[in-house]
Amino acid sequence: MPDDELSRTFAALADPTRRAILARLSEGEATVNELAEPFDISLQAISKHLKVLERAGLISRGRDAQWRPCRLETAPLDAVSHWIDRYRERWNDRFDRLEREIRRVHPGKEGLEHG
Repeated sequence: MPDDELSRTFAALADPTRRAILARLSEGEATVNELAEPFDISLQAISKHLKVLERAGLISRGRDAQWRPCRLETAPLDAVSHWIDRYRERWNDRFDRLEREIRRVHPGKEGLEHG
């Protein structure tokens, strides 16, 4: 497993089961059994997914007597969003420059769009 935060986050998000677990936790805390309910996999497999999410900092586990609720931690997602936004700004700038160049080379071409 990669050892930098961004790589751990992307690796954890690469699995659809883990993304589904995070989606469920976005609604509020849940136990391992509650998280396992919609999946046709063992509790052991769910626990492994939770360990990956926990190592990536995407979830934390509390302790309330025998109940160990899992909760979503958003800081790693904020870091991913920031990283993506940096590149989005670069891509948009490049598309804007390309559009200006196309308009310069082909004046009168209206309605050029990018998205």
